[in-house]
Parts: sequence; C-alpha cells; structure tokens
Amino acid sequence: MKPINSISGCRSLLILAIIGFALSSVKSNAQEYAIGADLSFLKSAEDRGFGFKENDSIKSGLQIFKDHGYNWIRLRLFHTPTELPNNLDYTIALAKKAKEMGYKFLLDFHYSDTWADPGKQFTPKAWEKLSHQDLVKALFEYSKATMISLRDAHVLPDMVQIGNEVINGMLWPDGKLPQNWNNFADLLNAGINGVFEGCDPLYTPDIMIHIDQGGNVVNTKYFFDKLLSYGIKFDYIGQSYYPWWHGTLLDLRNNMIFMAKTYKKPIILVEVAYCSSPTEYRKKQAPFAETPEGQKEFLDEVNDIVLSTPDNLGVGIFWWEPATMGGRSTRDFFDEKGNVLLVITVFDKWTRK
Repeated sequence: MKPINSISGCRSLLILAIIGFALSSVKSNAQEYAIGADLSFLKSAEDRGFGFKENDSIKSGLQIFKDHGYNWIRLRLFHTPTELPNNLDYTIALAKKAKEMGYKFLLDFHYSDTWADPGKQFTPKAWEKLSHQDLVKALFEYSKATMISLRDAHVLPDMVQIGNEVINGMLWPDGKLPQNWNNFADLLNAGINGVFEGCDPLYTPDIMIHIDQGGNVVNTKYFFDKLLSYGIKFDYIGQSYYPWWHGTLLDLRNNMIFMAKTYKKPIILVEVAYCSSPTEYRKKQAPFAETPEGQKEFLDEVNDIVLSTPDNLGVGIFWWEPATMGGRSTRDFFDEKGNVLLVITVFDKWTRK
C-alpha cells in the first residue's frame, strides 16, 4: 500500500474511520445481555388506574422493573386493533417513557389486527383481498411508515421482530407454511427492507426472526435451514419457551447448544413464563412448584441455561407478560392487589454492585 501524503487523503481516512465507528456503535446497540419483559399491557393497566406496588408503595411499573436490573422492553404492534390497545400511538407513548428511563426497545410486528402465534396468523382486514404482490408491497410500505413514525418520535427500536412466532408462517393464507415458503420469504424480506428504508441512513436496528420451538431441535433445524436457503438476512434468533408446551429444561439446553453451534447467531429467549399458582400442572407433575417461589426458581434456572450457551451466544431473556392488571394472569409478576412477587428479584444478583 502506498503511503497517503495528502491532507485530503488523511481526511478521507478520518471520515471512513468515523463512519465505521458510527456503524459499529449502532450495530453494537443490542450486544449487552438483555434482561427484558414484554410490557405491552403495562400502560393500559396504569391508564385505567391500576397501581403496581413494591413494599406496599405504588410505583411506576417501568421503575419497578428498572430497579431490578431490567434493561429491555418488548412491545407488540398490531396493524388496526379493535379490542386491544396496541396500536402505533399507544406503542410510541410507552416506548418514549421506556427510552427516557434508559431501556432498550424491541419492536414486535405482529402484522395482524390481533394476536399472531403458531395457531393463528390473521391478515389485517385492510389487506385481506390483496394479491401476493400487492400484499408484499403493503407489508413493505407499512413497515417503512411505522419506522418513520417511530423515527420522528425519537423512539426508533434497537431491535425489530419481523412477525411473531412464525414457525407456521404469517399473513395466512398467503404466507402459510409449509406450503407457501416462497411467499413467506417474500413477506419477510419486504418487512426487513421496509424497516431499513424507514430508518436514518446510519441507523439499522437488529433484526430478529422469532419462532416458538425453545426445546425442539428438530423443528428449529427444519425452520432455520429452510429460511437460510432463501438468503434472508437477520441478526438474532428468537425463541419462545414455555415448558408445558416446549419441553424440559434439558430439551431447552440441547436446543440452545444446537442453535449456537449450527447457526452461530446470538439467541434470545424472547418469551418465557411460568405460573405463580396452579394453572398448567394441575393434572401432571410440575418441574417447579406453581407458586411464587417456584416461579422465581424457574426463571433463575432458565437464565442459567441461556448464560451457559456455547460461545456466549445466549444473550438475553424476556418474560411474557408480567404486568397486565396484577393477578389477571398467573404468569404475572404481580398479585391481584398489585404487589410484586419474588420473581422480580432474579436478576438482582447479576446487576447490583
């Protein structure tokens, strides 16, 4: 290489170095260990007057989680919800509060007007009659417009999920799997490209692909081998793990090892939960007691498995969904009076000095 003697050449190198640093800083935004929670219902509960409490004192729900080491918030987004609060304005308002408190933000596109999961992926009503090509275009434009709105509100997410638990595809029937892999790949790419188009030129959030096979090596391998054959670019593998659906802790451990060794991508358990009172194990033996103590023990054990993933590729864990209306769900972190349960303390030993 010839030495650079001109001032302009030095300036060029300096500019390239600055750009490189900026890009590396942006892409490192998700590299810390993610201690997260899907808090999509939290604002709705507080808006209706529900008080989340610690030591019998009402506190901001976000503050309670922050005080116990939580550093990420996950928020789902529905296209045009009619019964649930999770539209764009609601999501922006909650994301603003979280960002102001130092949380990082994972946006979960459901690409539906309501819940999307392995058993249902309803196409938004506004898109129901579209051809495949028009659906791809609509998905791209919607993803782009959403990111522009978040950008203008100064709450761009640090990571984006393209669909929710998409083991069976999304936007049915067009993108239903296994019969429509080509269509599904088109839709994923449209979502990813739309996200990037709606961001600032030097800001690219990380992309997660999320399925619900935490303890299933066979299904995980089938899905990601097939997905990668289409050349789809993504940064993170997201998995759900509910033991009554997804297998034992050993099954989870084996799959974490498999994913790390095979795909060499960072992995987040983006949905994890256990019950604080008898719910899922009334008729069979439970791996942990369905009590507040058992709920805490479960999260502690799952977190240890994530932390022990080979090559440090287990990079986070999110609870679903701990702050609904207190005791409405036995998976909550709060009882029916709003008092926080023992499970909130799991990460104290990892985050307090």
